[in-house]
Amino acid sequence: MAEVLIKVRKMALAQDMSIKLGKSLLMSGDLYPSDIAPVLAPNKYGNMAVFPMSWGFTNKAVPKPIANCRVETADTKVLWRDSWYRRRCIIPASWYYEWGYPVYENGNHSLIEHKNTKKVKFAIQSEGSDITYIAGLYRYEEHGGMKVPMFAILTREAEGTVRDIHDRMPLILDKENVKEWIRPNGDPRAIVEKALSNLVFESAVEYPRFPPETITA
Repeated sequence: MAEVLIKVRKMALAQDMSIKLGKSLLMSGDLYPSDIAPVLAPNKYGNMAVFPMSWGFTNKAVPKPIANCRVETADTKVLWRDSWYRRRCIIPASWYYEWGYPVYENGNHSLIEHKNTKKVKFAIQSEGSDITYIAGLYRYEEHGGMKVPMFAILTREAEGTVRDIHDRMPLILDKENVKEWIRPNGDPRAIVEKALSNLVFESAVEYPRFPPETITA
């Protein structure tokens, strides 16, 4: 991931986005909607490449970027439908974060019994892999006179051990399915059926939220 981050930070597109959006190019640790992140998508030749993208589709009906898209309705809702069929991407990450109730030593807990328990932050990743490949959608939006690539993360019902933490989880793919997912003329529903559920988690390390490191013109 370190090499990917270094490559993206040096891109002219990333630097222009940082100026226009007033966002950091740190792209590691805790990321939030509207932050810039490295994303895998097809280049103009149809080959997989890495691009800087801003997290969240914007919509006049809501004040904040829409960061997540339910995979169950991605092919029917107007906001997502075109991207679902034509512009799919992958967000590579070491892990993703989720807030949930503590998991006790016996591996079980009851949401009813512990509904007043303070939630804790978990770091979750694909089992046996250094990189977690999170499936998403992207599109281009006009911001400050610039066409900015924006992405959203696809979510599904939680499965496996993640159900102990939350009722939803990102759509995560195996490395072998990444190229097929981003292929514009591929079959997204067929790839969704291959989504991973064998994830592992641990208590997350808290990273400080530093002031934005933006490029100023």
